[in-house]
Amino acid sequence: MNEGILDLSPKDIPVRRRDLLPLWIKVFIWIFLIFGAMVPLVLVLALFGIPVNLSLYGLEVARPASALGLLIILLFMLKSAVSLGLWTEKEWAVDLAVIDGVIGIVVNVVIMFILPVLYDGFGTSIRLELLVLIPYVVKMRRIKEAWKQSAPLVSSGGVEIP
Repeated sequence: MNEGILDLSPKDIPVRRRDLLPLWIKVFIWIFLIFGAMVPLVLVLALFGIPVNLSLYGLEVARPASALGLLIILLFMLKSAVSLGLWTEKEWAVDLAVIDGVIGIVVNVVIMFILPVLYDGFGTSIRLELLVLIPYVVKMRRIKEAWKQSAPLVSSGGVEIP
């Protein structure tokens, strides 16, 4: 029998890795790609002592050349690397995305519960980033196997045959 593409079952049709990502994650991918592209500019401004306000996960600083500023820049670089890996459908991207999400959750928990106790004696601040980070980690863990089994349909060297 002559089998055409219409005769394939849905599980036989190759799935592009990027199609496994929901729209809200794709939006954040582009946001963090843009922020990652700005990191070199922020570092140059920091070398000249020009203040730049940086904020992520409740960590805020006006001097990127400080230890806290460099930590925030490293976090943005990690998020940018994850975003680039997810967008270009790299095999390691989902693993790094889970690590990135867990780091974000840990930083938020520290900001919410530990730092207020150390500096104010008692109290907490609610970090709304957790409303995105927890579903992000759950989604990345759920698509991990499908991501590894799928092959990117297009590479920088041309079209790959799945």
